Amino acid sequence: MSVQTTYLIAFALVVVVVSLIGSHMHRLSLSTDSVSMASSLTSVIVGAKAKHTATVFWFHGLGDSGAGWSFLADELSNMFPHVKWVLPNAPMIPITINQGMRMPGWFDLSGLDRSIAQNQDEKGMLSSMTSINALIRNEVDSGIPSERIVIGGFSQGCVMSLLTGLTSEYKFGGVIGCSGWLGMHEKFASMASDANKKTPILMCHGDADPVVDYNIGKESATFLEKLGYDIKFKTYSGLVHSASPQELADIANFLKERLPSE
Repeated sequence: MSVQTTYLIAFALVVVVVSLIGSHMHRLSLSTDSVSMASSLTSVIVGAKAKHTATVFWFHGLGDSGAGWSFLADELSNMFPHVKWVLPNAPMIPITINQGMRMPGWFDLSGLDRSIAQNQDEKGMLSSMTSINALIRNEVDSGIPSERIVIGGFSQGCVMSLLTGLTSEYKFGGVIGCSGWLGMHEKFASMASDANKKTPILMCHGDADPVVDYNIGKESATFLEKLGYDIKFKTYSGLVHSASPQELADIANFLKERLPSE
């Protein structure tokens, strides 16, 4: 079944509404959707269709939910039947650009211009990293090698995937960041772990993004490249703050390389 999906961000009295991927996405059947709890986070879980040998964690953006990205698992589950998908839900927190009202967010945001990468809610980022790391630890403890785990995310979720992935004690199969940036960049070098210095990173960004400026994402990729990371940055002409079919194809190709069936 297809369903129109939107991604909402409030800025003062303006609500920016953008489509996540065109006008058609797929809703997972209730038989494959379940909810789990680890630490303080709940997650939408989409189980592997075959023997479970790999896991993808995907973190949503501000105001969204794990269910909002279930279409990604739905689109790719036939291509990757051995993969389990974990789609965590961010906690409800006060968001400054939403006039202090609570909404799902991994950390607070005070603006949507270039200040998005400044005046950062480091406390919120670190708190979310702690909760996310607990989820990942549970997955590794359940028997999935960390090298068979890829973590990714969109917008705020991109911030969390890059920060968590590149500071983790675990070596991952890969890291994906879409339409976002590297948080805490001034402290990143001292936070980074050795485990993922060579882990492949895929960053994707539309050059018409009105929410997270394309150049902020590009600068984050360049910053990581200068630090010696194995990063590939994909640009999508005319794409706003959303995902596109070509971007999904690039993500699928990345997963083929990083999480092949065993």
